[in-house]
Amino acid sequence: MTEAVVKTRREGMILEVTLDRPKANAIDLATSRLMGQTFKAFRDDPDLRVAIVRTAGEKFFSAGWDLKAAANGDAVDGDYGVGGFAGLQELRDLNKPVIAAVNGMAVGGGFELALSADLIYATEQSSFALPEIRAGTLADAATVKLPKRIPYHVAMDLLFTGRWMDVQEAHRWGLVNEILADEAALMQRVWEIARLLASGPPLVFAAIKQVAREAEAMSFQNAMNYITKRQFATVDALYDSEDNREGFKAFAEKREPVWKGK
Repeated sequence: MTEAVVKTRREGMILEVTLDRPKANAIDLATSRLMGQTFKAFRDDPDLRVAIVRTAGEKFFSAGWDLKAAANGDAVDGDYGVGGFAGLQELRDLNKPVIAAVNGMAVGGGFELALSADLIYATEQSSFALPEIRAGTLADAATVKLPKRIPYHVAMDLLFTGRWMDVQEAHRWGLVNEILADEAALMQRVWEIARLLASGPPLVFAAIKQVAREAEAMSFQNAMNYITKRQFATVDALYDSEDNREGFKAFAEKREPVWKGK
């Protein structure tokens, strides 16, 4: 996709996805559908284990929903594609690690895109905001996700006021895993983490993601029953896998395991 607004770079088992839509990396319906197709292909490719989502430019990670496109006819409730807004919010069964590399302002749907990742790394100049309240509308996904990620009262403050949260505050509340000096340091660190994860056991990552996602709506005991009785598909697949046996064997033989993802 060399000329597309969504560009991909593949290195071994890692896929880097770059949104490049000057000036603010805003997302219209067509871009959202393209991102959904890209992340669906990542999900369904057995040779890919980790994805990085980043954007071009230094000022904006993403301004979120493209208001100019909306003014020209893009419906707010239009077809965002297979993954929902920005391709990640509602992509079912994405049981592989996704890392967001935030460089700049993550606003509205751009903030929600970062929240859709499993890990968030950001530069010192990054900041976050949900200004939808000022336009008299709802930050849909953030209203669902944010109170589960940070203290309730902090999430309500951000949602009610639309204020800016700098990267240091985001890190303090645990939204950002690590702050890097600039884009070069950010991408070096993100690729380092991606390579570490790509060398890990993919079936375990899949089980972790499914359990963490679906157990959120269960009682602790019910979730534990689902795990021990192998009612999560990914847990069942893990315990019947070559990788599971390889892990125990490698430990006993005092060597590094060789993960095959099967």
